[in-house]
Amino acid sequence: MNSIYWLLLIIVLLVIEIITLGLTTIWFAGGALVAFILCLLDLHWKVQWTAFIAVSFLLLIFTRPLAVKRLNNKTQKTNVDSLAGSLAVVTETIDNDKGTGSVSINGQIWTARSVRAGDVFQPGEKVAVERIEGVKAFVDRAV
Repeated sequence: MNSIYWLLLIIVLLVIEIITLGLTTIWFAGGALVAFILCLLDLHWKVQWTAFIAVSFLLLIFTRPLAVKRLNNKTQKTNVDSLAGSLAVVTETIDNDKGTGSVSINGQIWTARSVRAGDVFQPGEKVAVERIEGVKAFVDRAV
């Protein structure tokens, strides 16, 4: 097989990877690079294809999970996920028995409930947001 074909395959796979950023075709580009080198060494086309397939799948299986873990470790919580752990100010008495309560979280008003039955929070108190479920913030005493 002509080395130009392997070179073109490397370029196509790299372009696809740049466009999709899926961390999939990059590993096949690595396999194509090995096949390209074998082609330059004038090895039989069957050896080139075998190396391409083997190297591609080995890279995909063993290095992709490490790369995904490394690249995705700095993801930031967004929207509602980022509210857990923040402080809020009670704007309406929180009383689970009466079904009342609201808090201000970063300037936004949320319906609120206590995480513990029987806890009542008065307006002006600072509370910690434990979690968000739907449109309700579940809060506890701020530490």
